[in-house]
Amino acid sequence: MATSGKVIRCRAAVAWAAGHPLSIEEVEVAPPKAGEVRIKLVATGICRTDEHLLQGCFPNAEFPVIPGHEGAGIVESIGEGVTSVKPGDKVIPLCHPQCGECSFCLNPESNYCLKSHALVNEIQMFAPPYSFSEPQNLLPDKTTRFTCKGKQIHHYMWVSTFAEYTVVPEYAVAKIDPAAPLDKVCLLGCGFSTGYGAAINTAKVKPGSTCAIFGLGGVGLSVVMGCKAAGASRIIAVDINKDKFAKAKQLGATDCINPRDCQKPIQEVLTEMTGQGVDYSFEAIGLKETMIAALASCNMNTGICVMIGELDAGSKISLDPMLLLTGRTWKGTLVGGWKTRDCMPKLVSSYLEKKFNSDLLITHTLPFAKVNEGFELLRAGKSIRSVLLF
Repeated sequence: MATSGKVIRCRAAVAWAAGHPLSIEEVEVAPPKAGEVRIKLVATGICRTDEHLLQGCFPNAEFPVIPGHEGAGIVESIGEGVTSVKPGDKVIPLCHPQCGECSFCLNPESNYCLKSHALVNEIQMFAPPYSFSEPQNLLPDKTTRFTCKGKQIHHYMWVSTFAEYTVVPEYAVAKIDPAAPLDKVCLLGCGFSTGYGAAINTAKVKPGSTCAIFGLGGVGLSVVMGCKAAGASRIIAVDINKDKFAKAKQLGATDCINPRDCQKPIQEVLTEMTGQGVDYSFEAIGLKETMIAALASCNMNTGICVMIGELDAGSKISLDPMLLLTGRTWKGTLVGGWKTRDCMPKLVSSYLEKKFNSDLLITHTLPFAKVNEGFELLRAGKSIRSVLLF
């Protein structure tokens, strides 16, 4: 392309500081270095994780930053040594990479990657000296490809999809079917894949089982779809927003419960409904109280609880060990357990083959300039997924 090797000026939504609205700015995007790919974004979803970033919930986040991690686009140019994609390819940038070479990538049971920014963050948080000082809003070489008004702008999860152009490592991009509609499959970059995979890959829901899903946002509703696809016989959707119940039932929920309408703790209600607790529970909110409730709602011997929602960094949970001593399993999941570069093209193919309909999660489609309106819809509980078009 004519822009190859040149700095590109384009629009991006910049978060200059936590707690402030995004600002649409003209930014400069440098060409990709060796092993990198520059992508022209076509569409991006608004995910609650982006909201967590904007509200300052991640203490290792660096501002100013370009958020966004649920996008789809077309390769504009590639750096030296890149072989898996070429200019013109349709791609999904991956907020969780897969280098394909480290011990985690080579482990068939793992979808982590030792090169992942997420893993680096975890090591900093939980290994001495428990440091949050290392900025992770940079590319792996600890530099940025974004500048605005003479200032360096940080990346987010290496992908920063709230920009018309972005630069990512080659191992953080997946080539997809050229027939894929980018304004639809962008959701597969995070929300849908995370929830659907939590049921299919992490919990491994069995046919005829009972499931409870706490939180009916885009991720929670994707869990509902995954449980239905796995053949669960009873899928109980839990949320304090009754407006989401119709969509949950459309996607496969058999029961919907508002905890505020219950006289007992929700875990007791679910236990009474099922006799001994559900076989599988999923927490897709990110609250300490609902995480404990989700764990307690599964049956005490073989129940499996999957944590999907994100707590504020540094949060601690007080847990009665008897909840686990009797046999329950408590698991976490990241991007639904998918090995992203391997599985993202397959998920897109499944979408094209109509094996699932993630389009049902899209409630609003907005021009990119209305990104702040999209976040207001999210905060008000009026949207499931808003997609921004460039």
